[in-house]
Amino acid sequence: LQLRHGGSYRCGGWVRTGWSPWVKSAPVTVRVHGVPLSGVSVRAQPPGGQVALGDRLVLSCAVATGTGPLSFSWHRGGSRAPLGTGPRLELRHAGDNDSGHYQCRASDGDSVAESVPLNVTVL
Repeated sequence: LQLRHGGSYRCGGWVRTGWSPWVKSAPVTVRVHGVPLSGVSVRAQPPGGQVALGDRLVLSCAVATGTGPLSFSWHRGGSRAPLGTGPRLELRHAGDNDSGHYQCRASDGDSVAESVPLNVTVL
């Protein structure tokens, strides 16, 4: 079910008895309410956010509840400039300057929710 599915609905059908073969029901109004975003979290692979210098690190963003479509952005150290978009952020060859606190922001177009920052350490 999506927000655009709200509206007025009725059903109809062919009936063999009575003077009119086509019969329609009374209309019913369906209202679809959006679910606010909540429970945005970040998971790291390898787990714990510790990665060896030059190795690969993948961060994944998940949303527990919320009505889509959703968009994602990644931020480090409270920066407003996004490092990437989408539910995953991949650092193919982690470097010294990749250590820091990473955060995912999810948006449904009306509201924004942020994850708790994940501390990434490049060893």
